[in-house]
Amino acid sequence: MQLSHADVASVQADEPLFRKLVWRVMPFLLICYLFAYLDRVNVAFAKLQMAQQLQFSEAVYGLGAGIFFIGYFLFEVPSNLIMERVGARRWIARIMLTWGMLSAGMMLVTTANQFYVMRFLLGVAEAGFFPGVLLYLSQWFPSVQRGRVVALLMAAVPVSTVIGAPISGWILQSMQGVQGLGGWQWLFLIEGVPSMILGVACLFLLTDRIAEATWLTPQEKRHLQMQLDLDDKGKQTHSFKAALASPRLWLLAAIYFCIALGNLGLAFWMPTLVKEAGVRSLGTVGLLTAIPYLCATVVMILVGRSADARRERRYHLAVPMLTGALGLIAAAHMPNLSLTMVALVVATAGLTTALPMYWPVPSAILGGSAMAGGLALLNSAGALAGFVGPFGIGWLKTHAAHPNLALYVMAAIVAAGAAAVLGLRANEVNR
Repeated sequence: MQLSHADVASVQADEPLFRKLVWRVMPFLLICYLFAYLDRVNVAFAKLQMAQQLQFSEAVYGLGAGIFFIGYFLFEVPSNLIMERVGARRWIARIMLTWGMLSAGMMLVTTANQFYVMRFLLGVAEAGFFPGVLLYLSQWFPSVQRGRVVALLMAAVPVSTVIGAPISGWILQSMQGVQGLGGWQWLFLIEGVPSMILGVACLFLLTDRIAEATWLTPQEKRHLQMQLDLDDKGKQTHSFKAALASPRLWLLAAIYFCIALGNLGLAFWMPTLVKEAGVRSLGTVGLLTAIPYLCATVVMILVGRSADARRERRYHLAVPMLTGALGLIAAAHMPNLSLTMVALVVATAGLTTALPMYWPVPSAILGGSAMAGGLALLNSAGALAGFVGPFGIGWLKTHAAHPNLALYVMAAIVAAGAAAVLGLRANEVNR
């Protein structure tokens, strides 16, 4: 679309339209992502019973938790490229239906090999969901508004734990032995069903394109499309093949690897860390695990607003990463439960906030078909970290002489990623 000078002059942040889009698009996507993340990490709570009942070592659990991301990694880019062809509505529905069924099917696991296979298939099923949602948001929200929108979406990460952790702890305690099943089996079943229901709802509640949105006026459609067209004019790369040859894309991938490793490592092992700090009741473990994520929800939304208001991305990403790294180091040195919880709050707030602060950066650089493939490739780097983090922590906890070496290694990797963020040019990311 060719834009006139009058059109360009008229394109500006439109808060009434932004609020309309948020209320129409975001609540459903937020709920979907909440259950996606919950089904991904609820194995951290199931492990508290499952590992003992099935006689899984820390290394077996770590490998099973991490192998999810191998399936995710292998099918991430193809899944997102298919979504670009068939549309978000049908493809996100397919993803949610299959991962809901497989997540519930985790209740049938009885051996380590079955555990590995089911976790791998769950990763295959979920591949493409998150970058697909990011691609979908980039087709509806201009870059000036994307920091707030992504922060709102990724609030589902801490919120899923704030809600899911106490519920998971309650299920483990209250459903143990019901109908001859373990509490961990009921956990997988109960938390897998909502994803299947939401998958069907996608077919009715998502709209693929602006032109098809009956809830927007013709003037709103034109105004929104002009804003998105202006965004595309400032982007440097317009083909996925060209993006693959760009060092910037691989630097972005390395940064996201560091962020994801810290986040997922912490998510898969926090219930265990809380229990090791002296908590015996599984219900209490669930409640205490929710506290760091509750605090992180507030911090990430405030930082997202600050980043958009100042049009600054680098420091709003690097500082939370460094904060998270310091929190991890502190957690390794705290002598009691109270101080350990303070350190975990700091670590979780920093690492969780880094997630939404990261994604507006690549979307400011990539354009055209590079957006679909590029976002999927970057999320694949996070999937690789998702395997390395849980597996590495499990291996270190089993074999390392120092019990907290894993936290030191995670902190060092996150800090290295923060240094890489400062290597990005401000004029290409601060959009």
